Amino acid sequence: MSKTLETDICILGGGIAGLWLNARLRGLGYSTLLIERGALGGGQSGKSQGIIHGGTKYALHGKLTAAAESIAGMPNRWRTCLQGDGELDLRGVNLLSEHHYLWSPGSLISNLAGFFASKALRGKVDAVKGKDLPEVFANPAFRGKVYRLAELVIDVPDAVRRLSELAGDSLVSDSAPQIERREDGSIDAVRINGYQIKAQRYVLTAGEGNEALLQDWGVTQPAMQRRPLQMVLVKGPNLPPLYAHCLGSSPKPRMTITTHPCADGQWCWYLGGELAEQGVQLTPDALVSKAQQELKELLPWVDLTHCQWTTLPVNRAEPAQSGLVRPDTAYLQPVHNVLVSWPTKLALAPDLSDQAVSQLHSQGVRPSLSDDYADLPRPQLAAPAWDICFR
Repeated sequence: MSKTLETDICILGGGIAGLWLNARLRGLGYSTLLIERGALGGGQSGKSQGIIHGGTKYALHGKLTAAAESIAGMPNRWRTCLQGDGELDLRGVNLLSEHHYLWSPGSLISNLAGFFASKALRGKVDAVKGKDLPEVFANPAFRGKVYRLAELVIDVPDAVRRLSELAGDSLVSDSAPQIERREDGSIDAVRINGYQIKAQRYVLTAGEGNEALLQDWGVTQPAMQRRPLQMVLVKGPNLPPLYAHCLGSSPKPRMTITTHPCADGQWCWYLGGELAEQGVQLTPDALVSKAQQELKELLPWVDLTHCQWTTLPVNRAEPAQSGLVRPDTAYLQPVHNVLVSWPTKLALAPDLSDQAVSQLHSQGVRPSLSDDYADLPRPQLAAPAWDICFR
């Protein structure tokens, strides 16, 4: 016979969004249980580039979009937490770069795009020259322009580690949680191995996993969409650190590069942007060839001769939009006694938690239960994608 565990809030999904919300709610006095099917940060979070951006890439055509405005405050919000002065204490999380950059490789169209970006985001984009250039651009062969953005890049696996520490005993591992539905359509309990969890409210933060949870629950709305990418990974011992969007002729970055530490002491360039969006149409080998050609053209002085190359498919799971477009903001929708959510971007996890806390307050859900979950099975931390891909 299963044992009943009671908690204020049961969260399903242990990526950055679920872990952030879990820590935030615990700080407000709620008892919580977060259920993770696999490893913490093992889904979409762990495949993120870690850019806490403020919307710059959404304004490359010279206009501030709703997406750019909604995300504008996120870098400062994260920085405050990383300094230990925000709603969560994220001191000790590895900051990969204090700034993200934007670079124009020198073609006329790219330079124009750079000009419009700087006009649209005055005060958020600074031209960088001379000794202030990132190492990779401090080469006589570089002829482009570089802009420093008011954005930062975090080590996502390390952020997951810290958020899991803030969770105390509230994390539980179960490979197949089952939703039990009441006649009125609300959730009665979530059944895991040997336990039945009952909560005042349930929150779905499982990213792509939300789809299966909604099906298990018997709910068709909100629906989910997937926007696929095929990322490229380049691993080598001497890669220079690079955290930048490369401007192309379209309103989207031609390529976005971030640099990540591997367990064996080497470094990995993680390539996204238009390269990854268009890469879903290519075989992995063809995409690697395209990436090699692009980097040879953009950064010919960087020696990639002895590097390893591979690709990684990623699904960006989001609330369904007409025309499969990108949602502008974090999404949270109350359905019966459940909050269904997708953060849509890593950077928006704090905004998602704001929406959840506001919704709980408006529904009159207050902390009422103490928690003691010391004997539950705990989920492990996911290995970084750049280590898994090169095993």
